[in-house]
Amino acid sequence: MPITHVAIWTDDLESVAAFYASYFAGTVGELYSNPAKGFTSRFVRFTEGPPLEIMRSTTLDLSAVEAGRERKGWAHVAFTVGSRAAVDELTERLRADGYRIVGEPRVTGDGFYESVVLDPDGNRVEVTE
Repeated sequence: MPITHVAIWTDDLESVAAFYASYFAGTVGELYSNPAKGFTSRFVRFTEGPPLEIMRSTTLDLSAVEAGRERKGWAHVAFTVGSRAAVDELTERLRADGYRIVGEPRVTGDGFYESVVLDPDGNRVEVTE
């Protein structure tokens, strides 16, 4: 069965949505808000694959996990950019814009050419060829 969407919690809905839209050619959708539940979200849609739902809640304490650390649950999201040169180029653009690169471009043991960057909340994002 196809994946319908993937969701991520954040304290900064607009920054995280803008990150995925800007660096991975996404389109940010309309703001959804449910004031009774303290919930807001936006979908970021891409030309291929499932959208990413960026969610914020006033009822959750999201500060309990240190940004960038491995933990139980989803480990990362990976975006294909089309070539090794595109991986290198986007990695350098992200670095120049102040994002933390935690995995330099390389061929992994399973044969992928990739780098790893942390999004504004410290979530791991793989940039693959």
